[in-house]
Amino acid sequence: MKTALSRIALITSGLLLSTQLLAEPKRPECIAPAKPGGGFDLTCKLAQSGLKDGGLLNAPMRVTYMPGGVGAVAYNAVVAQRPKDAGTITAFSSGSLLNLAQGKFGRYDESAVRWLAGIGTDYGAISVRADSPYKTLGDLVEAVKKDPASIVFGAGATIGGQDWMQTALIARAAGIDPQKLRYVAFEGGGETLTAMLGGHVQVTSSGLGEVTPQLAAGKIRVLAVLAEERLPGKLANLPTAKEQGFDISWPVIRGFYMGPEVSDEDFNWWKQQFDTLLASEDFAKLREQRDLFPLTLTGDELKTYVFEQVKQYKQLAGEFGLAQ
Repeated sequence: MKTALSRIALITSGLLLSTQLLAEPKRPECIAPAKPGGGFDLTCKLAQSGLKDGGLLNAPMRVTYMPGGVGAVAYNAVVAQRPKDAGTITAFSSGSLLNLAQGKFGRYDESAVRWLAGIGTDYGAISVRADSPYKTLGDLVEAVKKDPASIVFGAGATIGGQDWMQTALIARAAGIDPQKLRYVAFEGGGETLTAMLGGHVQVTSSGLGEVTPQLAAGKIRVLAVLAEERLPGKLANLPTAKEQGFDISWPVIRGFYMGPEVSDEDFNWWKQQFDTLLASEDFAKLREQRDLFPLTLTGDELKTYVFEQVKQYKQLAGEFGLAQ
């Protein structure tokens, strides 16, 4: 019995020692790779609130904005200039992975960073202003068929990016050449939504979580959510593209990566915090308030997911004749 108790005491002391070795960074920072107001901003602020409210960070985590290339500038800066920065996490989405698949992040590929945590799932959405004449996705598609040049689509990415891909998939399903769409690229979802509300574009393609505040305010109408089935709760009244005859879905992962030379100790400290956060009921409620849905992937599990997604996106990009 004494031997067994001694072993338990030894294991416990070892666990305490390993926890003590994982020290909190002094100046935690989340980089949102776009201007304020879009999905990257949403992702950083969700982690900022969750880690603070959950008592997992003592120092306040600041959110900084690094727009450019829909994530390319931030990715290159982290890899080349801040590879060992233990206090910095950077937001990414499925759009980041799609751009990586097409070589849009320069000489760096998906193996260039340490994939930390996936904390939620969003879904693609096609939206118009509340006073738009288009009531359904079918209305919009018919108008595009009659005159592709009459409707301007706005999105937070260039051609080949995630938001463009959402419209291209719908166009292809409707028998429309995606290259004939009039498309204006913005640096992030916040700018895109502002442009639509100002009447500069007629339609936005984005993540649903980026537009729900304006939906709640009655300023926009969501024509279609790109999910397999209707979403639960307060979003249950939003129709899917599938139920309107367009077999398209586009889930959007939201999460974080770190620099390639961050030590295992520092990386594991962050992983511990996110493992704890993602198991919390309070965080689940916070995520739901941001209109995101459950996703729990950290460390090696997230890395495996990312590599598989990039592989699938390379195939999809090839189908649309996009550079790789």
